[in-house]
Order: sequence, then structure tokens, then C-alpha cells
Amino acid sequence: MNKLRDTKTLTLAAMLTAIGIILGFFKLPINQFIEIRFGSLPVAMAGMLLGPIPAAVVGALVDIGGFIVKPTGPYFPGFTISGIVTGLIFGFALYNNKPSVLRVFVAQVIYTIVVGLGMNTYWLSLLYLKNGYIAALIMRLPKELIMIPVYTILYVIVLKSCERFKYLFLKTA
Repeated sequence: MNKLRDTKTLTLAAMLTAIGIILGFFKLPINQFIEIRFGSLPVAMAGMLLGPIPAAVVGALVDIGGFIVKPTGPYFPGFTISGIVTGLIFGFALYNNKPSVLRVFVAQVIYTIVVGLGMNTYWLSLLYLKNGYIAALIMRLPKELIMIPVYTILYVIVLKSCERFKYLFLKTA
């Protein structure tokens, strides 16, 4: 918790939050059901650079900030919880470790199972499909499985380039 009182940590967390909010508005559609979204990338960066607790805060603030800037419906706290869990997953997987393909792949698989298929599918079924969790899961399963290698490659490329920044950030601390 002392890390959240450090000025450099707060500054980096605020910048990653702002980037996450902005990137949350962009998506690259592949087809009608599959699209690449970039909003969780800064949360993964926060996990690698700052650790699980600051990354969880960044994940929550990205969700809340995205809602404040451009609401797409009523606020639902379930997706904020998903953002927190996303930060925790990437923080525990990547903090104080090099972002290897295997490590990022494992983090992405855990994220997909826990957040993508578990939590977000449940939140969407609560919001739009009353008692339709299994139907939503069946609809979302192929998309989530296809996106694991795509996001793994994207995250490895970005996180490896941020690795240099990590050492610069830690040297001046």
C-alpha cells in the first residue's frame, strides 16, 4: 500500500489510466463477432510496471473513467470488478518478471477463463439475458478462445517495449 503513496507510482498510474480510457474507445473489428480491443493493455502495463494493487486500481479507474467520459448505458459495477481482477491477474503474473511469451500467454489464459468467460459473461447475462448464462457462454466461447493468441502476441510486443521503461523507472526511484 505504501507504493500507492509514491509520486512516481501515482503519476505513472494516472497516465496509464488516461491511456486506458482513451484506448477503450478504439476497436479493430475482424468480423461481426470478433474485434480487437485495446483498453486492457494499459492495465497489463500497470501490472508489469507497478504490481497487482496499483494495477487493480488502474483497472477500476479505467472502467469508471470510460463510463464517465462516454457512457454506453447505465453504470454497472460488475465490469469495474472485472477491471480490478484484470489488474490483479496481470500484476501477479508480470510484476518483477520479464514479459516472456509463456508468462503472458498464461496470464492471458487465466484472464480469459476468469474475467472474459466467467465474470464478463455473467455480467452480460445479468444485464441482457435473464437466466441465459450458458447461452451467453456458448456465444462468447469461440471469440474468447480465438483472441488468446492475438492478445498474447499484442501484449508481448507492447510489454517488451515497455520493459526498458520499467528499468528506467526503477533506477530513478
